Amino acid sequence: MRWLILLAFAALAACDVTPTSPSSEAPPRAQSSQPQLSQQDARSRASVAAHQFVSVVQTVEPVAEQECRRRAPGANCDFQIVVDDRPGQPPNAFQTVDRTGRPILAFNLALIASVDNADELAFVMGHEAAHHVLGHLARTQQNAAVGAVILSGLAALGGADAAAVQSAEQIGASLGARTYSKDFELEADRLGTVITAKAGYNPVRGAQFFNKIPDPGNRFLGTHPPNAARMEIVRRTAAGL
Repeated sequence: MRWLILLAFAALAACDVTPTSPSSEAPPRAQSSQPQLSQQDARSRASVAAHQFVSVVQTVEPVAEQECRRRAPGANCDFQIVVDDRPGQPPNAFQTVDRTGRPILAFNLALIASVDNADELAFVMGHEAAHHVLGHLARTQQNAAVGAVILSGLAALGGADAAAVQSAEQIGASLGARTYSKDFELEADRLGTVITAKAGYNPVRGAQFFNKIPDPGNRFLGTHPPNAARMEIVRRTAAGL
């Protein structure tokens, strides 16, 4: 399991979801007066989260694979859903592929525990699956390669030395990978809405998960669009179903 997750991290992920976490510079808070969860309560909550995750996987995965086969004939649509069980990680989910090209949807324990309901978990799963169906990983890698070639070529033509050309190549790859990343996220939100709804969940309710993610605003070369734009895509897509 851990080897598979490390392999997944090694590949270029098409998307990741990292909810808001408290700032490390925030002043220390006074100790809460609320009693801590007992071991029994903690085990009970963990059991509920685990059962919810398994239920969502069993419901969403076949729908995602069906949409994949319908929209991307010839693609590998045999999704493998894995759990990163490393402790102390911030909530995260992402899509990648293994060495054979099999699509992987990865979720860590913190994300599984952070969702408020099954709709949110289903939406995140549908969104990540949509990245694969739409070929975003390959398109991102292609854009990165083009950016690397262009910027390193310009640096070489300008008389840069080998180190500067290599640095330009790395910068070009980063810029190229970001070129259409916002569009890719909105495309995945749109198809993710369809997958979530077809699996029997409420995508608009599920997209409330965006409230846990820091709003990136509309930054130049940012990787994600504003949360408001993403919610609007989900609402419009759901209304049209």
